[in-house]
Amino acid sequence: MSRFSRSIAVRRVRADEWPAVRALRMESTSDPDATVAFLERPEEVAARPDEFWIERTRIAAASDSAATFVATLDDHWIGALTVIVRQEGSTDHLGRPVAERRADVVGVYVRRSARGRGAVDQLIATAARWVSAQGLASVTLDVHRDNGRARAAYRRVGFRPTGIVTTSAIGDEIGMELALTPPDSEPDDTSAAGMVPT
Repeated sequence: MSRFSRSIAVRRVRADEWPAVRALRMESTSDPDATVAFLERPEEVAARPDEFWIERTRIAAASDSAATFVATLDDHWIGALTVIVRQEGSTDHLGRPVAERRADVVGVYVRRSARGRGAVDQLIATAARWVSAQGLASVTLDVHRDNGRARAAYRRVGFRPTGIVTTSAIGDEIGMELALTPPDSEPDDTSAAGMVPT
């Protein structure tokens, strides 16, 4: 655990926080690193009506199909991620058919001023516990080949490449997977999330 991370709290988003969800999405897609991190552009975010953000946040706050978790420092949002549980037969964010039910982490973002403090580690740990509670044995994500910082962070918390590379609108995306221990298992002292690298 990072020496900074004790002051960081992670929780699930609340339905009435849709303006903050929209603002953070606008900030994240406007970040200098966004070209290798997000498929969505700032102008697309800005064009979406309030109703879109209200519904997205309502689902992310309470459903079993998606969850958004926010990292806070002194009650200020410093980052977030979303987990989507995809059903067999659906299509994922890169247009790929989903062969079996799975959980994907998407939209990972930490404000530049808060990077290096352990926020990503805690966000992933919280997301992993939620995914495990949904009865899934692993969580996956896609990271741009040129996003070295993100790839290193995901490897640090236990993600490993799946060998699947998908070409998206912004370039090659490397698939990564994190194997999870069951929620009733006892994690060891080195793994706050109960995560077991594959």
